[in-house]
Amino acid sequence: MLTLASQILRTDVSGMPLEWITYQDAVRLYYLGQVVYSCGSLLYRVRGGYNAKSGLRSVIELNSIIATEGSVQAVMKGRNGYVPPLDNKALFRRDDFLCLYCGEHYSSSRLSRDHVTPISQRGQDVWNNVVTACKRCNNYKAGRTPEQAGMELLAIPFIPTHAEYIYLKGRRILADQMEFLRAHFPRTSPLRDRKVKVYTVEGPGRH
Repeated sequence: MLTLASQILRTDVSGMPLEWITYQDAVRLYYLGQVVYSCGSLLYRVRGGYNAKSGLRSVIELNSIIATEGSVQAVMKGRNGYVPPLDNKALFRRDDFLCLYCGEHYSSSRLSRDHVTPISQRGQDVWNNVVTACKRCNNYKAGRTPEQAGMELLAIPFIPTHAEYIYLKGRRILADQMEFLRAHFPRTSPLRDRKVKVYTVEGPGRH
């Protein structure tokens, strides 16, 4: 079901995913003339004021994906070596809300960030040294490596690309947006074949 919280996927002119934006942000980009083209499902019809001469009311149709004029920031995010900011929401989603020690799925409130090589042993708080762990496993592991604690790590932590990070930060992702993002995932990405809940559009919202 379409709500005001439904997000629009913004890309650059070449189609590289940039960020999620609100419909208000999209209207502003149209007003500034920065939208080059759009694709995907029609999400909203936003009605503006009436033209004094013609008497016609302005209407902006907003699709689920819009391409805008590029920027240096977009180029930097597309380069090898780009590292997205680390936060628990994206981390838990990267690991599919799975404790990478006991192999059980949990809600966010029962999960924690574990450092494979502990900070106390000169480990770093970076993507390829952190995994999702339930609080019980994390407490048991304490300040030890998995080997020291006799625990098996079920998957190797990885650094998401920018396109993967956008997926990890999204909410209520539409089917066409997910298909678009997947096309930008690396072929070896663990996220590429993951079954995820996606949403469809029953009809455009009007504002």
